[in-house]
Amino acid sequence: MEILKNVISQMIRLTDNEAENFMSLCYRKMFKKKEILSEDEKIIDEVYFIESGILRVKIFDINGSEHTVHFAIENQFIADYRAFLTGEKSSYMLEAMEDTEVIVLPKKAIEWGYNNMHEGQKLGRLIAEYYFTYLDRRIEHLYTLSPIQRYDLMNQIFPDIHNRVPQHMIASYLGITPIHLSRIKKKAPLKSLNIC
Repeated sequence: MEILKNVISQMIRLTDNEAENFMSLCYRKMFKKKEILSEDEKIIDEVYFIESGILRVKIFDINGSEHTVHFAIENQFIADYRAFLTGEKSSYMLEAMEDTEVIVLPKKAIEWGYNNMHEGQKLGRLIAEYYFTYLDRRIEHLYTLSPIQRYDLMNQIFPDIHNRVPQHMIASYLGITPIHLSRIKKKAPLKSLNIC
């Protein structure tokens, strides 16, 4: 759990005592490739911190078609945050794309952090701000960037994703068809964008 402690310490001032007490409420869990961490239509009471692996956030539309909304990689926090915060049933599913090791932060650990860590509230705010900013940019980019620009940006955000996730899921994430993705990959060498 040293990685989680280091990530938190980069965000807030954290005493050794606070870290020890907080970490004692969390636990490590392994998920196999294709295993579901969090299902839709369920109450969400934990957040995951990814130590190794990659997760996919997916949703089903009214016709039952699956869509990839988001990926999360090492050293990121992930959950259906709206469901976690509101207590409503989840709309999203979290699926391991490869064998994945996470640290589970149960709601009781997060509540303890808010109430007992000197900068616990700040930590929660910073994580929420990061997630909001990421999703806001993602929505903006779906409407303002070309598929090739979205492809290049995805490769910057998620290095080596093509070796970790099936191509049809990448196409879904980009909002294009798998055939269109194949054409982009053949035409476009990776470019450097400073959009994120």
